Amino acid sequence: MRSLSALWTGSAVVRDVAVLLRAGRVEAITPDREAKCPNDAEEFDGTGLIGMPGLVDCHTHAIWAGTRLGDFVRRLGGESYAGILEGGGGIHTTVRATGEASEAELTALFRARLGAMLDRGVCTVEVKSGYGLAIEAESRLLRIAVAAAGGQRVQTTFLGAHAIPPGRDRNAYVDEVCGPMLAACAPFASAIDVYCDRGAFTLAEAERILKAGKAAGLAVKAHAEQVEFTGVAALAARLGALSCDHLERIDDAGIAAMAEFGTIAVLLPGAMLYLRDPAPPVAKLRAAGVPLAVATDFNPGSSPVGDLWTCATLACLTMGLTPEEALAGITSVAARALGLPGVGVVETGSVGDLALFQPPPGEIADPRVLVQYMGGHLAKAVWVGGERVR
Repeated sequence: MRSLSALWTGSAVVRDVAVLLRAGRVEAITPDREAKCPNDAEEFDGTGLIGMPGLVDCHTHAIWAGTRLGDFVRRLGGESYAGILEGGGGIHTTVRATGEASEAELTALFRARLGAMLDRGVCTVEVKSGYGLAIEAESRLLRIAVAAAGGQRVQTTFLGAHAIPPGRDRNAYVDEVCGPMLAACAPFASAIDVYCDRGAFTLAEAERILKAGKAAGLAVKAHAEQVEFTGVAALAARLGALSCDHLERIDDAGIAAMAEFGTIAVLLPGAMLYLRDPAPPVAKLRAAGVPLAVATDFNPGSSPVGDLWTCATLACLTMGLTPEEALAGITSVAARALGLPGVGVVETGSVGDLALFQPPPGEIADPRVLVQYMGGHLAKAVWVGGERVR
């Protein structure tokens, strides 16, 4: 495509450029005045448009059935998220509804959510299991995620350690997660995650689960320091975690460990806002050199927010990110949180993911205005792996 008014490369803005995609990769980025379209190429006029690497949503729970409206109303009435979970609601409500849904129903719901993300320029989506909490139910969710991916790149994460099923013995369930459930799910996953928090898993349980997943060849991730401080961020970082996510209550030792071992901080402003939590210590994370990614945490309970652009804006307004940090957080840094080199950037040799956006009416063609104006930005065109899918 040629005549792009502005292009966010994943780390900087360049202006008035042309981008050549060939064989699924970015072959060249040149000043528009020097660009020549090869005879065998399809030319797309990007005049007045903002180019972005395909966006990366690096933390979602996008496969589920049922509603959590009741939880929303209860929290507005003063009940806590952890209290609802401990009483058998919350995640357990979604587990029951998801278990009752057919594979066809779950596939249709998942594809509809993916399609809405793609409309907004999201080319890569991380999807967790965790609404099964039984061997077959967990593997079914991961199989659906792998099979249903159409125009997007889907990364799957095994999250059997999302909650202890009601009536199950804790030790027996952890044994199951680390043994037969992991064995059934690992072939369909690229990472393992654990929800270490009040009402979920202890630090000792999280260590055992993450070590088992790592031994099975899965990358390590963690829901860390969200509702209560547990110390899991430091633990996960020492295990080589790609990312620790949430981090509202992380301590200095956790930040130091993440910086030392290169673990990405995934900020989830939708969940922070819905649960009325304090902001993570972004200034400390930034000062320590911890890279900052931003994701939706899209789920029906704590973050029913499917618009990654909205979360980029909220990360600035509620957590103190700059617009440039937010743009990197939904592109290049988010790709690093998934261990995907060449994704989330537009540079020679990178994966050919590109999304083009019209600036809001009357605005300049600057990627930062897409952060300034909250949400609702629909891509004019999207390419995934060099193929135009919108």
